[in-house]
Amino acid sequence: AGMAVQVTVLPSPRCLFDDPVQIRVAGLLPQQAVTLRASLVDESGELFQAHARYRAGSSGELDLSRSPALGGSYSGVEPMGLLWSLQSKAPYKRLAKRNVLTPFCVDLEVYEGHGDMSRLLGKCTNERWFLGEGVKRISVREGHLKATLFLPPGPGPFPGLIDLYGSGGGLVEYRASLLASRGFVTLALAYMAFEDLPAMPEILELGYFEEAVNFLRKQQQVKDTGIGVLGLSKGADLALSMATFLPGIKAAVSISGSGFNSFIPLRGDGFTIPPHPYDLGRMKTSDESDLVDFSDVLDDHRDPATWDCRIPMERSLAKFLFLSGLDDRNWKSDLYCQDAVQRLQQYGREVEFCSYSGAGHLLEPPYLPLCQASIHKVLGMFVHWGGQWREHAKAQEDAWHRIQAFFWQHL
Repeated sequence: AGMAVQVTVLPSPRCLFDDPVQIRVAGLLPQQAVTLRASLVDESGELFQAHARYRAGSSGELDLSRSPALGGSYSGVEPMGLLWSLQSKAPYKRLAKRNVLTPFCVDLEVYEGHGDMSRLLGKCTNERWFLGEGVKRISVREGHLKATLFLPPGPGPFPGLIDLYGSGGGLVEYRASLLASRGFVTLALAYMAFEDLPAMPEILELGYFEEAVNFLRKQQQVKDTGIGVLGLSKGADLALSMATFLPGIKAAVSISGSGFNSFIPLRGDGFTIPPHPYDLGRMKTSDESDLVDFSDVLDDHRDPATWDCRIPMERSLAKFLFLSGLDDRNWKSDLYCQDAVQRLQQYGREVEFCSYSGAGHLLEPPYLPLCQASIHKVLGMFVHWGGQWREHAKAQEDAWHRIQAFFWQHL
């Protein structure tokens, strides 16, 4: 039998979720055919798995950063393929972290051959954390706020960020906790469908978001040079509205968003921005899958009759970054993003944007696998998000680096 087969994760079997790792296998026979499998059980007990077939080198070693997969969940040289291709047995499940104080544990196993996976040769576990060493998690219920504050270790001062998720609502912490692990004081902010916040508010108050900015600015570890805000989907247009109407916001990132107010009126001091006109009758449900295609529900954004819903971003002194996927099946985010960028450029504003071919709506931190469709918590329907596996994975890595570089540059 020779030496035992060893599976190692370098530089360490413990890492942050957004850290790339090197997966190696030693002790195989020269040119031996093996199948690698990754398994992860999420907090609701759902099993996510991926597998790929490999052939060992002449020295009986495998290094996923050099050896090509010969098929399975992906093929070719993909050092992190076993993570980004994880998929649940049950369809339409989204992998998301509910409790950021515990890691996701990914079991990595090596089986003999390219067939039935009956003989296990070796295994190890990669612990992937959402909270870096020494990062503090503080629940915030001050005034009207429903939020969680993440503080990097040390006195700082650190740049401060507000993190907003989409119309699914809730208090989503995993992106904020990772950003804090990378050196940003980050406030994850809930604004609908959480505790006593309604699932579909009649109206959103700008004052609530202003309260969040003021709360963040008065934290001792936060630099006093201005705040950054990032949002996904509905959270993205809120981020743009905050950068436009609230003082002290220096930089805003829109992920899969739009330059107009969507779905819920936004009330400011002496004005209200109505939602962009839409008609849910234009939703399309595919017969075979029960998936809802949402992308045609909005009236034409080029029609001047809709322009009172636009966010007057050109009034803002903030810097903007727009990110969108060209395979978004939920929202015409690239079209809406181009519209916003053109409007800003017309007014001579500096704006960065990046659109990713093959990427879907849910551009998440890297190595979270693509979710092409899942239940929308507020709508109670299964919606199509779009995206192609490999392209989406590459887009998430690139977007994550861009977002951090953008905030470091402007804050």
